[in-house]
Amino acid sequence: MESNQPDQGEEMEMVMDMVGFGGQEEEAPVMSFNMLDPGGGEEEVPVRKSPYQFDLFVIGGGSGGLSCAKEAANLGAKVALADFVPPTPIGTTWGLGGTCVNVGCIPKKLMHFAGIFGDYQGDQRECGWELPANVPHNWERMVANVQKHIQVLNWGYRVQLIDKEITYFNHYASFVDSHTVALHDKTGKFVKNVTSENFVVAVGLRPSYGGYPGAEECCFTSDDLFSMKSVPDNILCIGASYISLECAGFLHSLGKHVTIMVRSILLRGFDQEIAEKIGSFMEGLGMIFIKGAVPIQFSKTEDGKVRVEYEQNGETKVEIYGAVFLAIGRIALTKGIKPENAGIIINPRNNKIIVDEGDRSSVPHIFSIGDVSDGRPELTPSAIQAGNYLAKRLFGGSTHIMDYVNVPTTVFTPLEYGCCGLSEEKAIEIYGDDNVEVYHSMFKPLEW
Repeated sequence: MESNQPDQGEEMEMVMDMVGFGGQEEEAPVMSFNMLDPGGGEEEVPVRKSPYQFDLFVIGGGSGGLSCAKEAANLGAKVALADFVPPTPIGTTWGLGGTCVNVGCIPKKLMHFAGIFGDYQGDQRECGWELPANVPHNWERMVANVQKHIQVLNWGYRVQLIDKEITYFNHYASFVDSHTVALHDKTGKFVKNVTSENFVVAVGLRPSYGGYPGAEECCFTSDDLFSMKSVPDNILCIGASYISLECAGFLHSLGKHVTIMVRSILLRGFDQEIAEKIGSFMEGLGMIFIKGAVPIQFSKTEDGKVRVEYEQNGETKVEIYGAVFLAIGRIALTKGIKPENAGIIINPRNNKIIVDEGDRSSVPHIFSIGDVSDGRPELTPSAIQAGNYLAKRLFGGSTHIMDYVNVPTTVFTPLEYGCCGLSEEKAIEIYGDDNVEVYHSMFKPLEW
């Protein structure tokens, strides 16, 4: 397996220096504004002075962090943002924009669409289009075009930060105390300390390798998939999450032989009747499910394939695959930012930051938005809106808080699924079986 590993941070910095935007990361002065006096003359009036370099420092350059930083800057705050992506075990990294843009929603949907175009070939022939049989798919061309689109988005975010005079640090930030973060470069070398009156943590999540022996050496995750120059034809996808099933679906549509290993139910947290329909539909397309199974360990064979030892119904079994894709959960990236130095309380069960309804952590001037916040939906649109609302509360006098109830979501499995509100199982858990009525309506699309 190969991985595309562009050092976009260095490349962007070079371009920025060439066009005269280098040196953005200098120390910020104590804040003051120029205001026009009523008499028509211009008079420098110190609106406020602060002992800190910034009014707001955002840790994390994903959807939520960018949204909050940009809106705060619109409202006149002095804002800085730090974003740094530690490489995956096989060396994959990416540019500004976070999970959704680089290794989530955007590339996933583009590859889902690519799979659909392939699936439509049979329908196209039935509709009279004279297509040659067995049209091959060019994985490398698809990945190159997906990455080009992502890099345009990366650059667009950099330009937005420049336009809004937001200081950008392509460094790893960690708390020194509740008003100070230390910045380190990609080698781990200390760069400098930066102070701010307020902080927003929006560092998101990264895929878990589950602690299985050989997993990091033999498997890849969604952090790698969308930039890999090639993938073998015989792939094992481990996990029953929407990430696993979505990726398994488009890999199958792109001509790969896909097996899916699941421990228990599909799409935990979603309506289980729908989840079972999706699983049956995928099996009908030719994907193989290994149910009631958990991996034990992974190792490489002499010819570069992956030997998978797993347990199913109390029996140990072994299979050989060309590659193994892990989608068994995601972990919060809080340990590296040293929240204990700032007094931030973390949920020990999932390492997420505990927040109140206004996204405030246990430290009054430190906030958390997006996937890293405990109890929040792991969805890009809600993180964007939460970041926007938070900035308006901090710098615009707003009191509006984010409503996380009834947020719609979509699962891009081969049988696409959209939902809003409680699943049947959750409704029964909350209100009791006797107080829930369920109505079904079946509709078969004309294109089927």
